[in-house]
Amino acid sequence: MELALRTGLLALAAAVAIAGAALATGLAQGRIGSAGAGTIAEKPELAGLMIVLLAIPETMVILGFAVAAMLILKIP
Repeated sequence: MELALRTGLLALAAAVAIAGAALATGLAQGRIGSAGAGTIAEKPELAGLMIVLLAIPETMVILGFAVAAMLILKIP
């Protein structure tokens, strides 16, 4: 495969990895955040748990970044 085409496809794949992970995380945090706001309004003692539950989807972005970094490092 031609070098420029290979480089372009790897860069596109890295962009899709980051974009997909970021969009999925945003959707997940939106739903968790709205449910968490209602939960905290009724039971304020669960605020710590809601913070932890909001942090869990961030791992998707970190994994997307790791995949993108592995793809970018393959570019000669």
